[in-house]
Amino acid sequence: MRIAVIGAGGQLGTALAAVLPGDVIPLTRPALDIADADAVHSVLCETAANIVIDAAAYNRVDDAERDPQTAIAVNSMGTKNIALYCARSETPLVFVSTDYVFGRDPRHDKPYVETDEPGPLGNYGASKLAGEEFVRQMCPRHYVVRTCGLYGRASSGGKENFVDKILRLGRERDSVSVVDDQWCTPTSAADLASAIAALLHTNQFGLYHATNTGSTTWCRFAREAFRLAKVDVEVKPITTADFGAVAQRPAYSVLDTAKLAAAIGRSMPPWEEALACYLQARRSDQ
Repeated sequence: MRIAVIGAGGQLGTALAAVLPGDVIPLTRPALDIADADAVHSVLCETAANIVIDAAAYNRVDDAERDPQTAIAVNSMGTKNIALYCARSETPLVFVSTDYVFGRDPRHDKPYVETDEPGPLGNYGASKLAGEEFVRQMCPRHYVVRTCGLYGRASSGGKENFVDKILRLGRERDSVSVVDDQWCTPTSAADLASAIAALLHTNQFGLYHATNTGSTTWCRFAREAFRLAKVDVEVKPITTADFGAVAQRPAYSVLDTAKLAAAIGRSMPPWEEALACYLQARRSDQ
């Protein structure tokens, strides 16, 4: 089996390379600009991949409000280019999407299932939802995998994930302020990669929600990270309005993962366990 991983330098791409079976062909941003349709065709043809995983994304949520065209070029049209290649070559495609396709209904307070009507609040979520629709319409053999709050180690370096950033701030400051009114499920890239690898063996194509289990807020997630890392810092809960981000975030975007668990025969670990495993691996790497 030959698996092409687009976005191989990112957090999920790095984790996928460690767990996927067969011959993994890593495609980083310098190797493939997915907004270039000709490049997508020629590069993917050259890989002769049996499966393509699209883990690339323009995920700068606030910047997407200022620059929607870049988000569309990557998350929507770039995904369309990949879906078109996979449709023509009859290659199965995995597209990694986001919980940010939800959020428009302020009354929603239970985990979203795959059949719930999406309603993104901003350009990032809208661009990823458009990418989903291209994949589902154009490529019959597809897995669309929505996840939430991804964190992991990226081989390409670049920006910090939430856990690394909050721990750094906790060591630099006497107190940190963290949003406490956004309910979600932060998800380990390692656990998501393992779930995707298992899903590939099922041939049960379709739309899946894939996160660690349970739910929390970013403030409570930060407190658990500090507790596990033994960082003594005051954590001040604030509201989304207090934080004042450019883009709106879903107040509740917990995803129901029962469909995934039924397909692969297991649930992903609880978010608390995943965080502890990440911090243990992080200490081992230092």
